[in-house]
Amino acid sequence: MTIALCVIAFAFLAISMDRHQTTLFGRELSDARSRAFRIAGWCGLALAMRVVVGDEGWALGLVSYSGCTSLAAGLVYGGLIVHERYAHHQP
Repeated sequence: MTIALCVIAFAFLAISMDRHQTTLFGRELSDARSRAFRIAGWCGLALAMRVVVGDEGWALGLVSYSGCTSLAAGLVYGGLIVHERYAHHQP
């Protein structure tokens, strides 16, 4: 569950960035919408930390959280790369 929350949170953080908005939607979103995605992303990461620390305690929970965030960030970044390359090869 923690990895899923982290992936969703990092996806929201990526969508909050102008560069990724242009890649995904072909345009930049409004400042208010970008801010909402940014807030949702950070709240998602905080919730994921709360879940994992609540289940595993502070010592192991923070280590687990660090691993989950690293994996989730890599998955989102990889997904953005694949999407960008695939979108450029469309006729």
